[in-house]
Amino acid sequence: MRLFNCPVCRNLLYFENVVCTQCGHQIGFAPEILSIVALQDDVTENRIPVGASAAYRKCKNYSEHNVCNWLVAESDNEEYCRACRLNDTIPNLATEGNLSLWHTMEKEKRRLIYSVIQLGLPLTGKEQDTVAGLSFSFLSDSPAQFSERERVMTGHSQGHITINLAEADPAERERMRHQMAEPYRTILGHIRHESGHYYWDRLIANSPLLEACRAVFGDETRDYSQALQSHYASGPPENWQNDYVSSYASSHAWEDWAESFAHYLHIVDTLETAYQFDLQVRPRAAKSEGYEADVEFNPYNQSDFKIIIEHWLPLTYALNSLNRSMGHSHAYPFVLSPKVIAKLEFVHQSIRAC
Repeated sequence: MRLFNCPVCRNLLYFENVVCTQCGHQIGFAPEILSIVALQDDVTENRIPVGASAAYRKCKNYSEHNVCNWLVAESDNEEYCRACRLNDTIPNLATEGNLSLWHTMEKEKRRLIYSVIQLGLPLTGKEQDTVAGLSFSFLSDSPAQFSERERVMTGHSQGHITINLAEADPAERERMRHQMAEPYRTILGHIRHESGHYYWDRLIANSPLLEACRAVFGDETRDYSQALQSHYASGPPENWQNDYVSSYASSHAWEDWAESFAHYLHIVDTLETAYQFDLQVRPRAAKSEGYEADVEFNPYNQSDFKIIIEHWLPLTYALNSLNRSMGHSHAYPFVLSPKVIAKLEFVHQSIRAC
């Protein structure tokens, strides 16, 4: 993720900020220019950004619900920003707590859309393309529902991503983390994973890459429901770490691709943050080959995956060491085998080819 400055006072800002904490100006993210702009003090309009060459207005979900901080170009007839116009269904905001949970979901979804824009991936909504477009639904379980089968299931189907709002509840997510044996279960990880299914359809299915993808990830024509049932009944194969980035990736070729796609987004987004901070990893202990990194490149623009992975592994070692010093578990609980790295490289090449 890039670093941002307030256009008025140059204060450093987070991607999610809506107000500059130093000068007090309202701010918003303009996806067309991938930059933060500051809005004028006239709260009745908030349309003319400070120091920008074009006029913007707040996304409707920003002005009405304050769950978004993106802007819409004044010349655009849309009420919603590029991220929010992908929404098909939002939670029932009359239900206590749903607004806050939805806000959490939207923050993570916007990080996905930021990466999609940076990578130049196709991004159209269902309103523009009913067949190949992308849409989201954020739904909550009804109080009358008791069985697991009746719960809202997070998943992807024909370009439509459904996310159970409970994923935004830290207690519920922690319960599921233990129940599903997923040490890195996060909202952003879930959204990136489901987008991986969408981009398999856009980048791989019915494309010249299909046969090459099968050679790397396996045969996606294997019965999907049966494969998942077998995975949940018997667990992953022995020594799955040699071939897969996660145990769930071993269940089916589609899940292997989606897990690898999500992991690739984790890597490039984190490396961009390291690049923005000009991070270097140079251990003072006895030098060991492969433990040094100097992130002097933007990974979103890097064509050579070897350079990405060579800098990623030392960075994760430093991240894990810092986390352990704070009494937390590893920030990055993964070991990337040569086969997993080859899968990540295939994802990289597929994105670069689109």
